[in-house]
Amino acid sequence: MTKEFIRSIKGTQDILPDQSQRWQALETTIRNTMDTYGYGEIRTPAFERTELFASVGEGTDIVSKEMYSWTDQGGENLTLKPELTAPVVRSFIQNNLGGQSPMNKLYYIDALFRRERPQKGRYRQFHQFGIEAFGSEHPEMDAEVIALALAVFNDIGLEGLTLKLNSIGSSECRSNYRNTLRDFLKPHINDLSETSQNRFENNPLRILDTKAPHEIEILKNAPNISDSWTAEDKAHFEEVCFLLDTLGIQYSLASNLVRGLDYYTRTTFEITSTALGAQDAICGGGRYDGLVETLGGKPTPGIGFAAGMERILLALGDDDSSGNPTQVYIVGLGDGARPSVAKLAEDLRQNNIRTDFDPLRRSIKAQMREANKSGATIAVIIGDKELESGQAEIKDLKTGDQEPVKIKALVDHINSLTL
Repeated sequence: MTKEFIRSIKGTQDILPDQSQRWQALETTIRNTMDTYGYGEIRTPAFERTELFASVGEGTDIVSKEMYSWTDQGGENLTLKPELTAPVVRSFIQNNLGGQSPMNKLYYIDALFRRERPQKGRYRQFHQFGIEAFGSEHPEMDAEVIALALAVFNDIGLEGLTLKLNSIGSSECRSNYRNTLRDFLKPHINDLSETSQNRFENNPLRILDTKAPHEIEILKNAPNISDSWTAEDKAHFEEVCFLLDTLGIQYSLASNLVRGLDYYTRTTFEITSTALGAQDAICGGGRYDGLVETLGGKPTPGIGFAAGMERILLALGDDDSSGNPTQVYIVGLGDGARPSVAKLAEDLRQNNIRTDFDPLRRSIKAQMREANKSGATIAVIIGDKELESGQAEIKDLKTGDQEPVKIKALVDHINSLTL
Protein backbone atom coordinates (compact mmCIF):
# COMPACT_ATOMS: atom_id res chain seq x y z
CA MET A 1 0.00 0.00 0.00
CA THR A 2 1.40 3.38 -1.04
CA LYS A 3 1.83 5.84 1.80
CA GLU A 4 -0.15 9.05 1.27
CA PHE A 5 2.15 12.05 0.94
CA ILE A 6 1.91 15.08 3.21
CA ARG A 7 0.17 18.03 1.58
CA SER A 8 0.68 21.74 2.17
CA ILE A 9 -1.42 23.48 4.82
CA LYS A 10 -4.74 24.96 3.71
CA GLY A 11 -4.36 28.61 2.77
CA THR A 12 -0.70 28.32 1.75
CA GLN A 13 0.82 27.95 -1.70
CA ASP A 14 4.01 26.80 -3.35
CA ILE A 15 5.58 29.40 -5.63
CA LEU A 16 7.10 27.29 -8.40
CA PRO A 17 9.99 28.36 -10.68
CA ASP A 18 7.77 29.52 -13.56
CA GLN A 19 5.81 31.68 -11.09
CA SER A 20 8.77 32.90 -9.06
CA GLN A 21 10.10 34.76 -12.09
CA ARG A 22 7.04 37.03 -11.90
CA TRP A 23 7.65 37.54 -8.18
CA GLN A 24 11.28 38.44 -8.82
CA ALA A 25 10.29 40.97 -11.49
CA LEU A 26 7.79 42.58 -9.09
CA GLU A 27 10.31 42.66 -6.25
CA THR A 28 12.95 44.23 -8.53
CA THR A 29 10.54 47.00 -9.55
CA ILE A 30 9.64 47.64 -5.91
CA ARG A 31 13.29 47.85 -4.83
CA ASN A 32 14.24 50.14 -7.71
CA THR A 33 11.35 52.51 -7.03
CA MET A 34 12.05 52.57 -3.29
CA ASP A 35 15.68 53.41 -3.99
CA THR A 36 14.61 56.28 -6.25
CA TYR A 37 12.51 57.75 -3.42
CA GLY A 38 15.29 57.31 -0.84
CA TYR A 39 13.79 54.45 1.21
CA GLY A 40 15.98 51.80 2.83
CA GLU A 41 14.95 48.17 3.39
CA ILE A 42 14.19 46.85 6.87
CA ARG A 43 13.74 43.16 7.74
CA THR A 44 12.11 42.14 11.01
CA PRO A 45 11.81 38.64 12.59
CA ALA A 46 9.04 36.27 11.47
CA PHE A 47 7.55 36.27 14.98
CA GLU A 48 7.22 38.77 17.79
CA ARG A 49 5.83 38.86 21.32
CA THR A 50 2.05 38.55 21.17
CA GLU A 51 1.62 41.67 23.31
CA LEU A 52 3.10 43.80 20.50
CA PHE A 53 0.07 43.13 18.30
CA ALA A 54 -2.46 42.94 21.14
CA SER A 55 -1.43 46.39 22.39
CA VAL A 56 -2.19 48.07 19.06
CA GLY A 57 -5.09 46.03 17.74
CA GLU A 58 -7.17 44.80 20.68
CA GLY A 59 -10.73 44.17 19.57
CA THR A 60 -9.86 43.84 15.87
CA ASP A 61 -10.45 40.68 13.86
CA ILE A 62 -6.70 40.28 13.38
CA VAL A 63 -6.02 40.01 17.10
CA SER A 64 -9.22 38.30 18.22
CA LYS A 65 -9.55 35.69 15.46
CA GLU A 66 -6.71 35.51 12.99
CA MET A 67 -3.31 35.41 14.72
CA TYR A 68 -1.11 32.32 14.84
CA SER A 69 0.04 32.40 18.47
CA TRP A 70 1.66 29.94 20.85
CA THR A 71 3.52 29.70 24.13
CA ASP A 72 7.10 28.50 23.72
CA GLN A 73 9.14 26.31 26.07
CA GLY A 74 10.25 29.36 28.02
CA GLY A 75 6.67 30.46 28.70
CA GLU A 76 6.75 33.43 26.29
CA ASN A 77 3.64 34.18 24.25
CA LEU A 78 4.71 34.54 20.62
CA THR A 79 2.89 35.30 17.37
CA LEU A 80 3.75 34.96 13.70
CA LYS A 81 3.44 38.53 12.49
CA PRO A 82 0.01 39.27 10.97
CA GLU A 83 0.95 42.83 9.91
CA LEU A 84 4.16 44.81 9.60
CA THR A 85 3.67 48.31 10.98
CA ALA A 86 3.92 47.27 14.64
CA PRO A 87 7.14 45.20 14.14
CA VAL A 88 8.76 48.04 12.19
CA VAL A 89 7.80 50.54 14.92
CA ARG A 90 9.18 48.14 17.53
CA SER A 91 12.47 47.97 15.62
CA PHE A 92 12.51 51.75 15.13
CA ILE A 93 12.27 52.24 18.90
CA GLN A 94 14.58 49.39 19.93
CA ASN A 95 17.37 50.44 17.56
CA ASN A 96 17.00 54.17 18.34
CA LEU A 97 16.61 55.05 14.67
CA GLY A 98 14.96 58.32 15.64
CA GLY A 99 18.07 59.29 17.61
CA GLN A 100 20.26 58.57 14.60
CA SER A 101 18.26 60.69 12.15
CA PRO A 102 15.25 63.02 12.45
CA MET A 103 13.72 61.38 9.35
CA ASN A 104 13.60 57.64 8.69
CA LYS A 105 12.12 56.23 5.48
CA LEU A 106 11.89 52.43 5.52
CA TYR A 107 10.41 49.77 3.23
CA TYR A 108 9.85 46.04 3.49
CA ILE A 109 8.97 42.99 1.40
CA ASP A 110 7.86 40.19 3.71
CA ALA A 111 5.62 37.22 4.50
CA LEU A 112 2.71 37.53 6.95
CA PHE A 113 0.37 35.06 8.60
CA ARG A 114 -3.35 35.26 9.36
CA ARG A 115 -5.84 32.45 9.86
CA GLU A 116 -8.60 33.96 7.75
CA ARG A 117 -10.81 32.18 5.23
CA PRO A 118 -8.72 31.48 2.11
CA GLN A 119 -10.06 32.91 -1.13
CA LYS A 120 -8.74 34.00 -4.49
CA GLY A 121 -5.68 36.18 -3.95
CA ARG A 122 -5.90 35.82 -0.15
CA TYR A 123 -3.89 33.23 1.73
CA ARG A 124 -3.03 32.36 5.32
CA GLN A 125 0.61 32.93 4.51
CA PHE A 126 0.71 35.95 2.25
CA HIS A 127 3.19 38.60 1.19
CA GLN A 128 3.18 42.37 1.40
CA PHE A 129 5.45 45.21 0.48
CA GLY A 130 5.10 48.58 2.07
CA ILE A 131 6.74 51.57 3.72
CA GLU A 132 6.87 53.30 7.07
CA ALA A 133 8.13 56.89 7.23
CA PHE A 134 8.92 58.36 10.66
CA GLY A 135 9.62 61.96 11.59
CA SER A 136 7.34 64.28 9.64
CA GLU A 137 3.82 65.30 10.63
CA HIS A 138 3.42 67.53 7.58
CA PRO A 139 1.15 67.00 4.55
CA GLU A 140 4.04 66.81 2.08
CA MET A 141 5.00 63.50 3.67
CA ASP A 142 1.48 62.17 3.12
CA ALA A 143 1.62 63.23 -0.54
CA GLU A 144 5.02 61.57 -1.06
CA VAL A 145 3.84 58.27 0.44
CA ILE A 146 0.77 58.20 -1.82
CA ALA A 147 2.84 59.19 -4.88
CA LEU A 148 5.34 56.39 -4.11
CA ALA A 149 2.61 53.75 -3.91
CA LEU A 150 1.18 54.86 -7.26
CA ALA A 151 4.67 55.00 -8.78
CA VAL A 152 5.23 51.30 -8.00
CA PHE A 153 1.89 50.29 -9.49
CA ASN A 154 2.45 52.40 -12.60
CA ASP A 155 5.97 50.99 -13.03
CA ILE A 156 4.67 47.41 -13.04
CA GLY A 157 1.91 48.28 -15.51
CA LEU A 158 -1.10 47.92 -13.23
CA GLU A 159 -4.19 49.47 -14.83
CA GLY A 160 -7.59 50.72 -13.70
CA LEU A 161 -6.25 52.36 -10.53
CA THR A 162 -8.37 54.55 -8.24
CA LEU A 163 -7.08 56.43 -5.19
CA LYS A 164 -9.63 56.83 -2.40
CA LEU A 165 -8.83 59.43 0.22
CA ASN A 166 -10.14 60.43 3.64
CA SER A 167 -9.09 61.88 6.97
CA ILE A 168 -10.21 60.31 10.23
CA GLY A 169 -8.82 63.25 12.17
CA SER A 170 -6.86 63.47 15.38
CA SER A 171 -7.49 61.34 18.47
CA GLU A 172 -9.72 64.16 19.81
CA CYS A 173 -11.75 64.11 16.61
CA ARG A 174 -12.09 60.34 16.63
CA SER A 175 -13.22 60.28 20.24
CA ASN A 176 -15.98 62.80 19.51
CA TYR A 177 -17.00 61.05 16.32
CA ARG A 178 -17.23 57.63 18.00
CA ASN A 179 -19.87 59.05 20.35
CA THR A 180 -21.71 60.75 17.48
CA LEU A 181 -21.67 57.56 15.41
CA ARG A 182 -22.90 55.43 18.32
CA ASP A 183 -25.79 57.85 18.88
CA PHE A 184 -26.72 57.54 15.20
CA LEU A 185 -26.49 53.75 15.13
CA LYS A 186 -28.21 53.04 18.45
CA PRO A 187 -31.76 53.04 16.97
CA HIS A 188 -30.55 50.58 14.30
CA ILE A 189 -28.61 48.27 16.62
CA ASN A 190 -30.94 45.29 16.11
CA ASP A 191 -30.60 45.61 12.34
CA LEU A 192 -26.83 45.35 12.43
CA SER A 193 -24.93 42.11 11.86
CA GLU A 194 -23.37 40.30 14.80
CA THR A 195 -19.93 41.54 13.71
CA SER A 196 -21.09 45.17 13.64
CA GLN A 197 -22.88 44.81 16.97
CA ASN A 198 -19.60 43.58 18.49
CA ARG A 199 -17.82 46.60 17.01
CA PHE A 200 -20.46 49.03 18.27
CA GLU A 201 -18.87 49.52 21.70
CA ASN A 202 -15.18 48.91 21.06
CA ASN A 203 -14.54 50.07 17.52
CA PRO A 204 -17.62 51.66 15.90
CA LEU A 205 -15.59 53.26 13.10
CA ARG A 206 -15.01 49.78 11.68
CA ILE A 207 -18.73 49.53 11.01
CA LEU A 208 -18.20 52.15 8.29
CA ASP A 209 -16.14 49.55 6.44
CA THR A 210 -19.03 47.08 6.22
CA LYS A 211 -19.75 45.24 2.97
CA ALA A 212 -23.29 44.22 4.01
CA PRO A 213 -25.81 45.94 1.64
CA HIS A 214 -28.42 46.65 4.34
CA GLU A 215 -25.77 48.23 6.60
CA ILE A 216 -24.44 50.32 3.73
CA GLU A 217 -27.99 51.60 3.24
CA ILE A 218 -28.27 52.52 6.93
CA LEU A 219 -24.94 54.34 6.86
CA LYS A 220 -25.93 56.54 3.92
CA ASN A 221 -27.44 58.95 6.43
CA ALA A 222 -24.66 58.61 9.03
CA PRO A 223 -22.87 61.78 10.19
CA ASN A 224 -19.66 62.51 8.33
CA ILE A 225 -16.40 62.33 10.26
CA SER A 226 -15.38 65.64 8.68
CA ASP A 227 -17.99 67.31 10.89
CA SER A 228 -15.84 66.31 13.89
CA TRP A 229 -12.49 67.53 12.50
CA THR A 230 -10.57 70.06 14.51
CA ALA A 231 -9.33 73.18 12.69
CA GLU A 232 -5.87 71.56 12.47
CA ASP A 233 -7.33 68.35 11.02
CA LYS A 234 -9.16 70.32 8.35
CA ALA A 235 -6.10 72.39 7.41
CA HIS A 236 -3.92 69.27 7.23
CA PHE A 237 -6.29 67.40 4.94
CA GLU A 238 -6.88 70.39 2.68
CA GLU A 239 -3.12 70.76 2.17
CA VAL A 240 -2.77 67.02 1.40
CA CYS A 241 -5.43 67.42 -1.29
CA PHE A 242 -3.77 70.57 -2.64
CA LEU A 243 -0.40 68.78 -2.91
CA LEU A 244 -1.95 65.80 -4.71
CA ASP A 245 -3.60 68.24 -7.12
CA THR A 246 -0.21 69.88 -7.67
CA LEU A 247 1.36 66.49 -8.43
CA GLY A 248 -1.42 65.70 -10.91
CA ILE A 249 -2.68 62.77 -8.83
CA GLN A 250 -6.40 62.16 -9.15
CA TYR A 251 -8.38 60.95 -6.15
CA SER A 252 -11.91 60.49 -4.90
CA LEU A 253 -13.02 61.44 -1.41
CA ALA A 254 -14.39 58.51 0.61
CA SER A 255 -15.88 59.55 3.94
CA ASN A 256 -16.40 55.91 5.04
CA LEU A 257 -12.74 54.94 4.49
CA VAL A 258 -11.21 53.81 7.78
CA ARG A 259 -8.27 51.54 8.53
CA GLY A 260 -8.66 48.18 10.26
CA LEU A 261 -6.36 48.96 13.19
CA ASP A 262 -6.94 51.52 15.91
CA TYR A 263 -3.68 53.43 15.70
CA TYR A 264 -4.41 55.41 12.52
CA THR A 265 -5.00 59.18 12.58
CA ARG A 266 -5.78 61.84 9.98
CA THR A 267 -4.94 60.81 6.40
CA THR A 268 -6.17 57.39 5.30
CA PHE A 269 -6.10 56.11 1.73
CA GLU A 270 -6.79 53.05 -0.37
CA ILE A 271 -5.84 52.16 -3.93
CA THR A 272 -8.08 49.86 -5.92
CA SER A 273 -7.82 48.19 -9.33
CA THR A 274 -10.66 47.31 -11.68
CA ALA A 275 -8.72 44.14 -12.59
CA LEU A 276 -9.73 42.52 -9.29
CA GLY A 277 -13.52 42.64 -9.45
CA ALA A 278 -15.54 43.21 -6.28
CA GLN A 279 -12.63 42.68 -3.87
CA ASP A 280 -10.68 45.42 -5.61
CA ALA A 281 -8.34 46.85 -2.93
CA ILE A 282 -4.62 46.30 -3.51
CA CYS A 283 -3.14 48.85 -1.13
CA GLY A 284 -4.11 50.64 2.06
CA GLY A 285 -2.32 53.11 4.25
CA GLY A 286 -2.48 56.11 6.48
CA ARG A 287 -0.99 58.24 9.18
CA TYR A 288 -0.35 57.01 12.77
CA ASP A 289 1.14 59.88 14.71
CA GLY A 290 0.64 58.34 18.16
CA LEU A 291 1.80 54.76 17.55
CA VAL A 292 5.49 55.14 18.39
CA GLU A 293 4.61 56.68 21.73
CA THR A 294 1.98 53.98 22.38
CA LEU A 295 4.66 51.31 21.99
CA GLY A 296 7.06 53.03 24.39
CA GLY A 297 9.02 55.35 22.13
CA LYS A 298 9.35 59.11 22.03
CA PRO A 299 6.46 60.98 20.36
CA THR A 300 7.18 60.57 16.64
CA PRO A 301 4.77 61.07 13.73
CA GLY A 302 4.55 58.29 11.18
CA ILE A 303 2.78 57.30 7.98
CA GLY A 304 2.89 54.25 5.73
CA PHE A 305 1.10 51.80 3.48
CA ALA A 306 1.03 48.08 2.74
CA ALA A 307 0.10 46.27 -0.47
CA GLY A 308 -0.70 42.59 -1.02
CA MET A 309 1.66 41.04 -3.55
CA GLU A 310 -0.53 38.04 -4.41
CA ARG A 311 -3.36 40.42 -5.26
CA ILE A 312 -1.08 42.59 -7.38
CA LEU A 313 0.06 39.57 -9.41
CA LEU A 314 -3.57 38.48 -9.72
CA ALA A 315 -4.47 41.93 -11.05
CA LEU A 316 -1.61 41.81 -13.54
CA GLY A 317 -2.96 38.53 -14.95
CA ASP A 318 -0.96 35.78 -16.61
CA ASP A 319 2.16 37.18 -18.19
CA ASP A 320 5.12 35.09 -19.23
CA SER A 321 7.17 38.09 -20.40
CA SER A 322 9.04 38.31 -17.09
CA GLY A 323 10.61 34.88 -17.58
CA ASN A 324 14.24 34.26 -18.42
CA PRO A 325 14.40 31.62 -21.15
CA THR A 326 17.62 29.74 -21.83
CA GLN A 327 19.80 31.46 -24.42
CA VAL A 328 22.01 28.51 -25.35
CA TYR A 329 21.17 24.81 -25.19
CA ILE A 330 24.05 22.38 -25.68
CA VAL A 331 23.18 19.07 -27.33
CA GLY A 332 25.75 16.42 -26.46
CA LEU A 333 26.12 13.12 -28.33
CA GLY A 334 28.16 10.20 -27.04
CA ASP A 335 30.30 9.47 -23.99
CA GLY A 336 33.32 11.39 -25.28
CA ALA A 337 31.41 14.67 -25.64
CA ARG A 338 30.22 14.89 -22.04
CA PRO A 339 33.31 16.61 -20.56
CA SER A 340 33.32 19.14 -23.40
CA VAL A 341 29.60 19.84 -22.93
CA ALA A 342 30.04 20.43 -19.19
CA LYS A 343 33.10 22.65 -19.76
CA LEU A 344 31.40 24.73 -22.47
CA ALA A 345 28.26 25.18 -20.35
CA GLU A 346 30.33 26.45 -17.42
CA ASP A 347 32.39 28.79 -19.62
CA LEU A 348 29.25 30.29 -21.12
CA ARG A 349 27.64 30.71 -17.69
CA GLN A 350 30.76 32.46 -16.43
CA ASN A 351 30.17 34.92 -19.29
CA ASN A 352 26.60 35.57 -18.04
CA ILE A 353 24.98 33.57 -20.84
CA ARG A 354 22.05 31.48 -19.68
CA THR A 355 22.98 27.97 -20.68
CA ASP A 356 21.49 24.51 -20.23
CA PHE A 357 22.21 20.98 -21.41
CA ASP A 358 20.68 17.53 -21.06
CA PRO A 359 21.86 15.50 -18.02
CA LEU A 360 19.58 12.55 -18.89
CA ARG A 361 21.69 11.29 -21.84
CA ARG A 362 18.70 11.28 -24.18
CA SER A 363 18.69 10.96 -27.96
CA ILE A 364 19.53 13.92 -30.21
CA LYS A 365 15.85 14.13 -31.17
CA ALA A 366 14.77 14.38 -27.54
CA GLN A 367 17.50 16.93 -26.77
CA MET A 368 16.54 19.14 -29.72
CA ARG A 369 12.92 18.98 -28.60
CA GLU A 370 14.01 20.10 -25.12
CA ALA A 371 16.14 22.88 -26.62
CA ASN A 372 13.11 24.31 -28.42
CA LYS A 373 10.92 23.89 -25.35
CA SER A 374 13.45 25.81 -23.21
CA GLY A 375 13.10 28.91 -25.37
CA ALA A 376 16.79 28.87 -26.30
CA THR A 377 17.97 31.11 -29.11
CA ILE A 378 20.65 28.75 -30.37
CA ALA A 379 21.65 25.12 -29.95
CA VAL A 380 25.26 23.96 -29.90
CA ILE A 381 25.69 20.38 -31.11
CA ILE A 382 28.81 18.48 -29.97
CA GLY A 383 29.37 14.79 -30.64
CA ASP A 384 32.22 12.42 -31.42
CA LYS A 385 32.36 13.64 -35.03
CA GLU A 386 32.55 17.30 -33.90
CA LEU A 387 35.28 16.52 -31.38
CA GLU A 388 37.31 14.79 -34.05
CA SER A 389 37.03 17.73 -36.45
CA GLY A 390 37.43 20.35 -33.68
CA GLN A 391 34.26 22.09 -34.84
CA ALA A 392 30.82 22.18 -33.24
CA GLU A 393 27.57 22.88 -35.08
CA ILE A 394 25.63 26.00 -34.07
CA LYS A 395 21.96 26.04 -35.01
CA ASP A 396 19.76 29.14 -34.94
CA LEU A 397 16.53 27.80 -33.44
CA LYS A 398 14.46 30.64 -34.88
CA THR A 399 15.59 30.41 -38.50
CA GLY A 400 16.93 26.85 -38.62
CA ASP A 401 20.25 28.07 -40.07
CA GLN A 402 23.27 26.01 -39.04
CA GLU A 403 27.02 26.66 -39.25
CA PRO A 404 30.24 25.04 -37.99
CA VAL A 405 32.37 26.92 -35.42
CA LYS A 406 35.70 25.87 -33.92
CA ILE A 407 35.16 24.46 -30.45
CA LYS A 408 37.98 26.58 -29.00
CA ALA A 409 36.30 29.72 -30.37
CA LEU A 410 32.73 28.88 -29.26
CA VAL A 411 32.60 31.18 -26.23
CA ASP A 412 33.94 34.18 -28.15
CA HIS A 413 31.65 33.45 -31.09
CA ILE A 414 28.53 33.13 -28.96
CA ASN A 415 29.49 36.27 -27.03
CA SER A 416 29.59 38.15 -30.34
CA LEU A 417 26.04 37.14 -31.23
CA THR A 418 22.95 39.13 -30.33
CA LEU A 419 20.96 36.51 -28.46
